[in-house]
Amino acid sequence: MEFKDYYKILGVEKSATKDEIKKAYRKLALKYHPDRNPDNKAAEEKFKEITEAHEVLSDPEKRKKYDTLGANWKQYQNTGGGFDDFFSQFGGRQSSGRGGSFEFSGDLGDLFGNLSGFSDFFDGFFGGGRKGYGGFNRASRQNQNGQDLEATLYIPLEEAYNGATKDILINNKKLRIKIEPGTNAGTKLRLKSQGGDAIGRGIKGDLYLTIKIEKHPFYELDEEDIYYDLDIDLYTAALGGKKRITLINNKTINLDIPEGTDSGKVFRVGNFGLKKSGSSERGNLFIRIKVETPKNLNKKEKELIKELQKLRSK
Repeated sequence: MEFKDYYKILGVEKSATKDEIKKAYRKLALKYHPDRNPDNKAAEEKFKEITEAHEVLSDPEKRKKYDTLGANWKQYQNTGGGFDDFFSQFGGRQSSGRGGSFEFSGDLGDLFGNLSGFSDFFDGFFGGGRKGYGGFNRASRQNQNGQDLEATLYIPLEEAYNGATKDILINNKKLRIKIEPGTNAGTKLRLKSQGGDAIGRGIKGDLYLTIKIEKHPFYELDEEDIYYDLDIDLYTAALGGKKRITLINNKTINLDIPEGTDSGKVFRVGNFGLKKSGSSERGNLFIRIKVETPKNLNKKEKELIKELQKLRSK
């Protein structure tokens, strides 16, 4: 597996603080985001790389593993451990009873089909037959059902909002999964008979994918509600005006900015969020106003502002 220098990708030092990492990520994400670079595959790949780097370095636990283990941080923390240890190496856990579980932050297709070093593990769980069940004796089990497995699938906010179809590889078999429009974090998708192998006449286990939504450079999520920061200049805030905004679904709206709008003012656009749990109803889009203070004023501009100050003080 090729080693990726996440610090170099974000252009920060290894000693960078969380805020410095966030600032570097936002700057690069704005530059390479697919919305700003349509049909640009290089920019799209760069954006994925930036997002992956931020996902790791912004998480203290993942960053610690990465700093300690380097290229091998995803594969293992130590050797010689048992079944529980192996699951923990993927940032996940083995649950009690029938179902084992794991978590993987990245492309699920890579997890199941493309990364070297993982084949022995997944052969044992997805039908290769070269390994047993993490130390369980196959010969001693007759007609045992396969384990139900759990994985975390990270998707972009755009796919959660608009819906998408995704191809993933499981044991070299391509499966197509459907992400419904408005899908929220925590949604579970069941892939029948794609879990652990059965023994004898047992039933093959299922695979459950839990949806998580990647951080977005422009939008913030609060359950089903979406927040967006809109920068406006001082003159629009004072005099009012209109701002044209392109939404996540690529539709545009014209937002009316009233005279005297303060920084921090929030506008609500109803039914433009993700779906509420157990409901077809969507949340809201909240637009937060950020008034930009003019900088690097020339002499004439300063004189005009001083004149305005005099008029306002009378």
